[in-house]
Amino acid sequence: MVSGPDVAANLQEAERLIADAAAGGAQLVVLPEYFALISPDETAKLALREPDGDGPLQRFLAETAVRHRVWLVGGTIPLTAEADDKVRNAILVYDDTGHRVARYDKLHLFGFRKGAEAYDESRTIEAGAEVVTFDAPFGRVGLSVCYDLRFPELFRAMGDLALIVLPAAFTETTGRAHWEVLLRARAVENLCYVLASAQGGEHPGGRRTWGDSMLIDPWGTVLAHLPRGAGVVLGDIDTEHQRTLRESLPALQHRRL
Repeated sequence: MVSGPDVAANLQEAERLIADAAAGGAQLVVLPEYFALISPDETAKLALREPDGDGPLQRFLAETAVRHRVWLVGGTIPLTAEADDKVRNAILVYDDTGHRVARYDKLHLFGFRKGAEAYDESRTIEAGAEVVTFDAPFGRVGLSVCYDLRFPELFRAMGDLALIVLPAAFTETTGRAHWEVLLRARAVENLCYVLASAQGGEHPGGRRTWGDSMLIDPWGTVLAHLPRGAGVVLGDIDTEHQRTLRESLPALQHRRL
Protein backbone atom coordinates (compact mmCIF):
# COMPACT_ATOMS: atom_id res chain seq x y z
CA MET A 1 0.00 0.00 0.00
CA VAL A 2 0.87 3.70 -0.14
CA SER A 3 -1.27 4.93 2.75
CA GLY A 4 -2.02 8.58 3.44
CA PRO A 5 -3.82 10.69 6.06
CA ASP A 6 -7.37 9.75 4.90
CA VAL A 7 -8.31 6.75 7.06
CA ALA A 8 -11.52 5.92 5.16
CA ALA A 9 -9.66 5.89 1.83
CA ASN A 10 -6.92 3.68 3.30
CA LEU A 11 -9.44 1.15 4.62
CA GLN A 12 -11.24 1.09 1.29
CA GLU A 13 -7.93 0.37 -0.46
CA ALA A 14 -7.00 -2.29 2.10
CA GLU A 15 -10.30 -4.09 1.58
CA ARG A 16 -9.88 -3.95 -2.20
CA LEU A 17 -6.46 -5.55 -1.95
CA ILE A 18 -7.64 -8.18 0.56
CA ALA A 19 -10.44 -9.08 -1.85
CA ASP A 20 -7.91 -9.38 -4.70
CA ALA A 21 -5.69 -11.63 -2.59
CA ALA A 22 -8.61 -13.84 -1.56
CA ALA A 23 -9.76 -14.10 -5.17
CA GLY A 24 -6.25 -15.26 -6.03
CA GLY A 25 -6.48 -18.08 -3.51
CA ALA A 26 -4.84 -16.50 -0.46
CA GLN A 27 -5.72 -18.09 2.88
CA LEU A 28 -3.55 -15.77 4.99
CA VAL A 29 -3.24 -12.06 4.18
CA VAL A 30 -0.76 -9.59 5.70
CA LEU A 31 -1.35 -5.82 5.58
CA PRO A 32 1.58 -3.39 5.86
CA GLU A 33 2.55 -1.35 8.88
CA TYR A 34 0.44 1.82 9.32
CA PHE A 35 -2.04 0.57 6.71
CA ALA A 36 -4.78 2.77 8.19
CA LEU A 37 -2.80 6.00 8.46
CA ILE A 38 0.45 7.63 7.38
CA SER A 39 0.38 11.35 8.09
CA PRO A 40 2.97 14.15 7.99
CA ASP A 41 1.80 14.81 11.56
CA GLU A 42 3.28 12.00 13.67
CA THR A 43 0.84 12.78 16.49
CA ALA A 44 -2.20 12.10 14.25
CA LYS A 45 -2.12 8.45 15.27
CA LEU A 46 -3.03 9.46 18.84
CA ALA A 47 -6.53 10.45 17.71
CA LEU A 48 -6.99 6.97 16.19
CA ARG A 49 -5.87 4.89 19.16
CA GLU A 50 -8.34 2.29 20.35
CA PRO A 51 -8.75 0.34 23.60
CA ASP A 52 -7.71 -3.27 23.30
CA GLY A 53 -10.72 -5.30 22.22
CA ASP A 54 -12.93 -2.83 20.41
CA GLY A 55 -12.83 0.07 17.97
CA PRO A 56 -13.47 0.84 14.30
CA LEU A 57 -10.12 -0.49 13.08
CA GLN A 58 -10.44 -3.71 15.09
CA ARG A 59 -13.98 -4.25 13.80
CA PHE A 60 -12.77 -3.60 10.25
CA LEU A 61 -10.14 -6.33 10.56
CA ALA A 62 -12.46 -8.90 12.16
CA GLU A 63 -15.32 -8.28 9.74
CA THR A 64 -13.06 -8.24 6.68
CA ALA A 65 -11.46 -11.55 7.69
CA VAL A 66 -14.93 -13.12 7.88
CA ARG A 67 -16.18 -11.52 4.68
CA HIS A 68 -13.26 -12.81 2.61
CA ARG A 69 -12.70 -16.04 4.59
CA VAL A 70 -9.02 -15.39 5.25
CA TRP A 71 -6.69 -15.28 8.22
CA LEU A 72 -5.86 -11.59 8.41
CA VAL A 73 -2.69 -10.09 9.90
CA GLY A 74 -3.57 -6.44 10.43
CA GLY A 75 -0.24 -4.80 10.79
CA THR A 76 -0.39 -2.28 12.40
CA ILE A 77 -3.00 -0.21 14.27
CA PRO A 78 -2.61 2.23 17.19
CA LEU A 79 -3.85 0.89 20.53
CA THR A 80 -3.91 2.69 23.87
CA ALA A 81 -0.65 2.77 25.82
CA GLU A 82 0.23 3.32 29.46
CA ALA A 83 1.46 6.81 28.54
CA ASP A 84 -1.34 9.23 27.60
CA ASP A 85 0.71 10.81 24.81
CA LYS A 86 1.71 7.55 23.07
CA VAL A 87 0.25 4.47 21.36
CA ARG A 88 1.16 0.82 21.07
CA ASN A 89 1.95 -0.02 17.43
CA ALA A 90 0.15 -3.35 17.38
CA ILE A 91 -0.35 -6.24 14.99
CA LEU A 92 -3.70 -7.97 15.48
CA VAL A 93 -4.36 -11.36 13.89
CA TYR A 94 -7.85 -12.68 13.14
CA ASP A 95 -8.79 -16.11 11.85
CA ASP A 96 -11.36 -16.68 9.11
CA THR A 97 -14.21 -16.70 11.65
CA GLY A 98 -13.25 -13.22 12.93
CA HIS A 99 -11.78 -14.55 16.18
CA ARG A 100 -8.67 -12.72 17.34
CA VAL A 101 -5.84 -15.18 17.79
CA ALA A 102 -2.84 -12.93 18.52
CA ARG A 103 -1.64 -9.43 19.40
CA TYR A 104 1.94 -8.24 19.06
CA ASP A 105 3.18 -4.79 20.08
CA LYS A 106 6.25 -3.61 18.19
CA LEU A 107 9.31 -4.17 20.37
CA HIS A 108 12.00 -2.11 18.63
CA LEU A 109 11.31 1.55 17.92
CA PHE A 110 12.99 3.09 14.89
CA GLY A 111 15.39 5.96 15.26
CA PHE A 112 17.40 7.41 12.37
CA ARG A 113 19.08 10.66 11.45
CA LYS A 114 20.92 11.51 8.25
CA GLY A 115 21.05 15.14 7.21
CA ALA A 116 17.53 16.54 7.08
CA GLU A 117 15.96 13.07 7.28
CA ALA A 118 15.11 12.10 10.86
CA TYR A 119 12.76 9.66 12.62
CA ASP A 120 12.16 8.92 16.29
CA GLU A 121 9.25 6.55 16.90
CA SER A 122 9.76 6.69 20.66
CA ARG A 123 8.20 10.17 20.70
CA THR A 124 4.73 8.80 19.92
CA ILE A 125 5.02 5.01 20.38
CA GLU A 126 5.43 2.93 23.53
CA ALA A 127 7.48 -0.23 22.99
CA GLY A 128 6.01 -3.67 23.54
CA ALA A 129 7.57 -6.25 25.83
CA GLU A 130 6.64 -9.73 24.56
CA VAL A 131 7.67 -12.07 21.75
CA VAL A 132 4.53 -13.40 20.04
CA THR A 133 3.78 -16.34 17.75
CA PHE A 134 0.54 -18.02 16.74
CA ASP A 135 -0.47 -21.32 15.18
CA ALA A 136 -1.91 -21.08 11.68
CA PRO A 137 -3.30 -24.10 9.80
CA PHE A 138 0.11 -24.68 8.15
CA GLY A 139 2.34 -24.13 11.21
CA ARG A 140 3.68 -21.59 13.66
CA VAL A 141 3.94 -17.95 12.55
CA GLY A 142 6.22 -15.37 14.18
CA LEU A 143 5.11 -11.73 14.37
CA SER A 144 7.42 -8.76 13.84
CA VAL A 145 7.24 -5.19 12.56
CA CYS A 146 9.64 -3.19 10.37
CA TYR A 147 12.66 -2.19 12.52
CA ASP A 148 12.41 -5.54 14.36
CA LEU A 149 14.02 -6.99 11.23
CA ARG A 150 17.45 -5.77 12.40
CA PHE A 151 17.40 -7.85 15.60
CA PRO A 152 17.96 -11.55 14.79
CA GLU A 153 17.75 -12.59 18.44
CA LEU A 154 14.02 -11.76 18.38
CA PHE A 155 13.38 -14.43 15.75
CA ARG A 156 15.55 -17.02 17.51
CA ALA A 157 13.38 -16.52 20.59
CA MET A 158 10.30 -17.52 18.59
CA GLY A 159 11.37 -21.16 18.27
CA ASP A 160 10.51 -23.43 15.36
CA LEU A 161 8.67 -21.39 12.72
CA ALA A 162 6.98 -22.11 9.41
CA LEU A 163 6.69 -18.41 8.59
CA ILE A 164 7.84 -14.98 9.76
CA VAL A 165 5.56 -12.08 8.84
CA LEU A 166 6.87 -8.52 8.83
CA PRO A 167 4.56 -5.60 8.10
CA ALA A 168 6.75 -2.58 7.42
CA ALA A 169 7.10 1.03 6.37
CA PHE A 170 10.85 0.96 5.71
CA THR A 171 12.28 4.29 4.64
CA GLU A 172 13.60 4.59 1.10
CA THR A 173 17.09 5.37 2.42
CA THR A 174 17.46 2.33 4.68
CA GLY A 175 15.39 0.08 2.45
CA ARG A 176 17.60 0.59 -0.58
CA ALA A 177 20.64 -0.41 1.48
CA HIS A 178 19.39 -3.20 3.74
CA TRP A 179 15.81 -4.39 3.15
CA GLU A 180 16.24 -7.44 0.93
CA VAL A 181 19.50 -8.65 2.43
CA LEU A 182 18.07 -8.60 5.96
CA LEU A 183 14.84 -10.35 4.94
CA ARG A 184 16.71 -13.09 3.11
CA ALA A 185 19.08 -13.51 6.06
CA ARG A 186 16.17 -14.03 8.46
CA ALA A 187 14.75 -16.69 6.12
CA VAL A 188 18.07 -18.50 5.71
CA GLU A 189 19.17 -18.49 9.34
CA ASN A 190 15.76 -19.69 10.58
CA LEU A 191 15.12 -22.02 7.62
CA CYS A 192 11.58 -20.69 7.32
CA TYR A 193 9.46 -18.60 4.99
CA VAL A 194 9.39 -14.82 5.34
CA LEU A 195 6.50 -12.65 4.14
CA ALA A 196 7.10 -8.89 4.25
CA SER A 197 4.22 -6.55 3.45
CA ALA A 198 5.49 -3.01 2.99
CA GLN A 199 4.43 0.53 2.34
CA GLY A 200 6.02 1.52 -0.96
CA GLY A 201 5.89 4.92 -2.58
CA GLU A 202 5.65 8.66 -1.92
CA HIS A 203 3.10 9.61 0.73
CA PRO A 204 1.35 12.96 1.23
CA GLY A 205 3.80 15.24 3.01
CA GLY A 206 6.81 13.86 1.15
CA ARG A 207 7.67 10.72 3.12
CA ARG A 208 9.08 8.01 0.87
CA THR A 209 8.93 4.33 1.73
CA TRP A 210 10.92 1.62 0.01
CA GLY A 211 8.26 -1.02 -0.66
CA ASP A 212 9.47 -4.23 -2.32
CA SER A 213 6.96 -6.46 -0.54
CA MET A 214 8.12 -10.05 -0.94
CA LEU A 215 7.77 -13.73 -0.10
CA ILE A 216 11.02 -15.60 0.53
CA ASP A 217 11.47 -19.35 0.94
CA PRO A 218 13.67 -21.06 3.61
CA TRP A 219 16.63 -21.22 1.20
CA GLY A 220 16.58 -17.45 0.75
CA THR A 221 14.98 -17.48 -2.69
CA VAL A 222 12.63 -14.59 -3.44
CA LEU A 223 9.48 -16.28 -4.75
CA ALA A 224 7.46 -13.15 -5.51
CA HIS A 225 7.77 -9.41 -4.96
CA LEU A 226 6.16 -6.08 -5.75
CA PRO A 227 8.69 -3.23 -6.06
CA ARG A 228 6.40 -0.24 -5.42
CA GLY A 229 2.80 0.91 -5.29
CA ALA A 230 -0.41 -0.81 -4.23
CA GLY A 231 -0.86 -4.45 -5.12
CA VAL A 232 -0.74 -8.05 -3.99
CA VAL A 233 2.13 -10.51 -3.63
CA LEU A 234 0.96 -14.14 -3.80
CA GLY A 235 2.79 -17.37 -3.13
CA ASP A 236 2.65 -20.78 -1.46
CA ILE A 237 3.98 -21.96 1.89
CA ASP A 238 5.28 -25.44 1.07
CA THR A 239 5.87 -27.23 4.37
CA GLU A 240 7.29 -30.31 2.61
CA HIS A 241 9.89 -28.12 0.86
CA GLN A 242 10.81 -26.63 4.23
CA ARG A 243 11.13 -30.08 5.81
CA THR A 244 13.39 -31.29 3.00
CA LEU A 245 15.68 -28.27 3.32
CA ARG A 246 15.95 -28.72 7.08
CA GLU A 247 16.85 -32.38 6.61
CA SER A 248 19.56 -31.47 4.10
CA LEU A 249 20.95 -28.66 6.27
CA PRO A 250 20.07 -29.26 9.94
CA ALA A 251 21.65 -26.00 11.06
CA LEU A 252 19.04 -25.37 13.75
CA GLN A 253 20.08 -28.64 15.40
CA HIS A 254 23.76 -27.69 15.25
CA ARG A 255 23.39 -24.55 17.37
CA ARG A 256 25.66 -24.32 20.41
CA LEU A 257 24.68 -21.83 23.09
